[in-house]
Amino acid sequence: MGDEVESIFTKHFASNDRKKAMKFLRPQQPKESHIITFLVGLFTGSFVTLFTVYAILAHLCGIFSSESDYMETVYPIFSVFALISLHIFLYGCNILAWRGCRVNHNFIFEFSPNTALKYRDAFLISASLMTAVVAALVAHLLLRSAGVYSQQHVFTVLLLLPFNVFYRSTRYCFLRVIRNIIFSPLYKVLMVDFFMADQLTSQIPLLRHMELATCYFMVSGFKGQPYETCTRSQQYKLMAYIISFLPYYWRAMQCLRRYMEEGYDMNQLANAGKYISAMVAAAARLKYAVEGTPMWLGIVILTSTGATLYQLFWDMVKDWGLLDLGSSNRFLRDELILKNKSYYYVSMCLNFVLRLAWIESVMRLSLNQVEHRLIDFLLASLEIIRRGHWNFYRLENEQLNNADKFRAVKCVPLPFSEMVSEG
Repeated sequence: MGDEVESIFTKHFASNDRKKAMKFLRPQQPKESHIITFLVGLFTGSFVTLFTVYAILAHLCGIFSSESDYMETVYPIFSVFALISLHIFLYGCNILAWRGCRVNHNFIFEFSPNTALKYRDAFLISASLMTAVVAALVAHLLLRSAGVYSQQHVFTVLLLLPFNVFYRSTRYCFLRVIRNIIFSPLYKVLMVDFFMADQLTSQIPLLRHMELATCYFMVSGFKGQPYETCTRSQQYKLMAYIISFLPYYWRAMQCLRRYMEEGYDMNQLANAGKYISAMVAAAARLKYAVEGTPMWLGIVILTSTGATLYQLFWDMVKDWGLLDLGSSNRFLRDELILKNKSYYYVSMCLNFVLRLAWIESVMRLSLNQVEHRLIDFLLASLEIIRRGHWNFYRLENEQLNNADKFRAVKCVPLPFSEMVSEG
């Protein structure tokens, strides 16, 4: 019976190419090693220990109360790596959830199963990165040196390292996707391209911190100027504003490219409008931060509310495929992967609440420097958590309803063999 199935598949699905057919019928899965699991535990324990040591040393030194420049210079660098690590960790959680629900993310993103990140790999990258960063913070606190800045260069070197170590295929795939995003709309938009561009719209605080950290390094290392130059100079403020708009601009350009390629699909034009509304709302909030007049407060509330409603509709109806009034599942859709429907209702409510984080920007709370930075970091982390939560339902809907838009295939594989190899 097995030989007959192989013969039929080879003839009708692989053009009589047996070698090609065997890649589908008997895929070779990479052997899993327990060393990755061990390293995840090792680095996680090291991170918790080092962070505890750092918190105790910071408290004993009174670093947050006595040195105002500490939060201005060290906080942006720490935030860059902390937010990156959080996003990678949540991506690992996404992979684990997709695997458990049989959502074939590798097929949707057109990743090779042999080289694509597994959830353990994502957890290892996140844990090891945070361990290195917190270790640098402890050393910086003890030595009062600028050694923490070197971590940014180490990260860049690892990303561009040409040798086949440290997940080279994943690093180079990431760089190609970033290139496609930056040069939108010059490149054809693939699923992985606009998915990553959506991730960047949730990482605007990280991009601004990267710009600020780079500015600190340049003005203090090369120009010999004080760090205040980066926060007071009109040139650098303009750069911060541009960075705040770039992810929305890239995503809008991708929508326009798809609008042209897909026969003037009005959905793509409407999707571009969503990102333009987000840019308008962000511009209004930036202006209100400078001129806190009642007029600008009203403009912020009007533009941000409109953009939020636009985004919520697109999240739940277009991206997740929910709120189908004609569905047999009340306010959901006919096809669901999760058996417990309450998860969908809770997720919609959670997405609604986290979309309202912009309200903090108009509250004008009386906070000191440390509290203000902590609130900023908390809100940035909540947005990344919302994006990680959004990712699961986006790919669930993609597998159920939209997978045929990006490739022509005769069959959509399910990741059963991958589940067995990782289990």
